[in-house]
Amino acid sequence: MKKIAVAGTGYVGLVTGVALSDIGHEVTCIDIDEAKVKRMQAGESPIYEPGLDELMTKNIEAGRLHFTTNHREGFANKDAAYIAVGTPEKEDGTADLRFIEAVAKDIAQNLTGDITVVTKSTVPVGTNDYINETIQENLAGNHNIEVVSNPEFLREGSAVFDAFNGDRIVIGADSEKAASLIEEINKPFGIAIYKTDIRSAEMIKYASNAFLATKISFINEISNLCDRLGANVEDVAIGMGMDGRIGAQFLKAGIGYGGSCFPKDTSALVKIAETAGMEFELIQSVMNVNKKQQLLLVEKAKEVLGNLNGKKIALLGLAFKPNTDDMRESPAIAISGSLLAEGAEVVAYDPIATPNAKFFMPGGVEYVNSAEEAINGADTAFIVTDWEEFKNLELSVFAEKLQEPVVFDGRNCYDLKQVKDANIDYYSIGRPAVTREEAKELSKTN
Repeated sequence: MKKIAVAGTGYVGLVTGVALSDIGHEVTCIDIDEAKVKRMQAGESPIYEPGLDELMTKNIEAGRLHFTTNHREGFANKDAAYIAVGTPEKEDGTADLRFIEAVAKDIAQNLTGDITVVTKSTVPVGTNDYINETIQENLAGNHNIEVVSNPEFLREGSAVFDAFNGDRIVIGADSEKAASLIEEINKPFGIAIYKTDIRSAEMIKYASNAFLATKISFINEISNLCDRLGANVEDVAIGMGMDGRIGAQFLKAGIGYGGSCFPKDTSALVKIAETAGMEFELIQSVMNVNKKQQLLLVEKAKEVLGNLNGKKIALLGLAFKPNTDDMRESPAIAISGSLLAEGAEVVAYDPIATPNAKFFMPGGVEYVNSAEEAINGADTAFIVTDWEEFKNLELSVFAEKLQEPVVFDGRNCYDLKQVKDANIDYYSIGRPAVTREEAKELSKTN
């Protein structure tokens, strides 16, 4: 068992701290928000992440998991200190390292002995060198400091699962002693460990996210071409994914990626390349495609319905993906803004994210408490997030409650054969449209 401090209790820090405590380490999570810390001390997660509350309570009761606002208490007598604070995107696209610097100074000023500092936050290549320099410059006492890059690969909505079932644990260190310590800490997870140098570990995180974002934008462009040529992108994706060199993951067409990682990390990688004197045209194109894709449903609606002025449109789903309440870079933000600019009335529902949505969405959006309430009396419905609740919704609800049963599905939630019997006009991504008129003609021929 090792004694570990974790600075930052967002998605990465809290899940990391809880997971490390669950495999037997004594973990102290540090945050400056007193109200937030009190909630966590009571076993209540401040973020929506399936399974996290139960795991917190289990390890608090076992005496392995602690929360504090006291940095002296948090960093004292620890074997390792994890940095897991945010690195938000600046206006110019670069990563904001203010919080990283602040934690580095806090560590330096509150140590009671030697320590290994582990960077979980996603940071530009070279940042761990800067962290080491910052700690050394502010160090209170004669202590030996090692710095390790240990990037996270957690997906929001399944972060707890990923913590215990990841594909690999990357450890970047310039010291074998430090690398061995972090390997020892992580060994109980039973996940493959890959050790490399610090800068390569920093780049692995950005390269991984940029590649996945590229797959998403690629299949979305293919879906748009399928729309024009009458092909079905789902069949195309299956045929592509059967090739072991390509793989099936991240080939689901939709209305683009969002969240805290892909938008920020692709933008940061472009800026990192610029700093190195290189223009990363591929990733810039990925970002451009995603921005355009987020408004695809609006464009489809204008083609089908014409002028949207005065139309009442139901948005089903606000979070950027299901099983999270994260609204960062959600397509719902751009979609609602565009609809309001067109003069439409927007009524929205999300099973979890509505409280957060109110801080991100443009003014003028009406929020309701159920999908049926959002649909009732609306002119059309947009499916923005593929929550299971929406996938299980009876399609007859759209036919019964919409003024005109026209549905624009940005996540391809329904099987086309199922839709043909639903008496609705249905437009999805990269798949043939299904209309009531076509369904009637088909029934006549049969």
